[in-house]
Amino acid sequence: MLNKPETYWNNVLFADESKFNIFGSDGRIMVWRRRNEELNPKNLVGTVKYGGGGVLVWGCMSASKLGNLVFIDGIMNHALYLNIIKDNLKLPVQNLGIGNNFVFHQDNNPKHTTLNVRLWCLYNCPQNLRTPFLSPHLNPIEHIWREQEVRVRKHDIKTKSELKTVMMEEWMNIDAEITKKLVKSILKRLNVDVDAKGYPTKY
Repeated sequence: MLNKPETYWNNVLFADESKFNIFGSDGRIMVWRRRNEELNPKNLVGTVKYGGGGVLVWGCMSASKLGNLVFIDGIMNHALYLNIIKDNLKLPVQNLGIGNNFVFHQDNNPKHTTLNVRLWCLYNCPQNLRTPFLSPHLNPIEHIWREQEVRVRKHDIKTKSELKTVMMEEWMNIDAEITKKLVKSILKRLNVDVDAKGYPTKY
């Protein structure tokens, strides 16, 4: 991959899933606080008995801009995933201006590597960017999820419906310069990863 020209990455369609919660994280949140301030409201995360939760989404991007954002209702399995890419790969490719000869990049999630998904990809997007098992996961769309999270957290969201509305609005507002910059940084990321020899990097 280090030998690929910069123009190669402009023709890659990056895709991934992510979860967004209404109230904070799924896990424990650590804070720095003074002694005896554990009950101070600024050190607490609000919760609700009903109406909380979050949404799972699938999205894609290229160097030119973001593609579709798809809300996933129900259990995400390989059949649902296949329907998502069937419905959302062709049109985004045309809209993103990268042509039918694009390179498709997804991670090694088991849903992405089942036989029916691999066969569909073989005939509909024959160029797949393969990543090794236990890949460092340098997909630039991870940074888009972070950008989306920061933007969504600026809103006071109480319901799943509000969360979906805000997410779609903010997704549409993410500037193409951001995706361009992220894709342009891929060669630098790869070099840093190789130099780290499997150890963590800032990416």
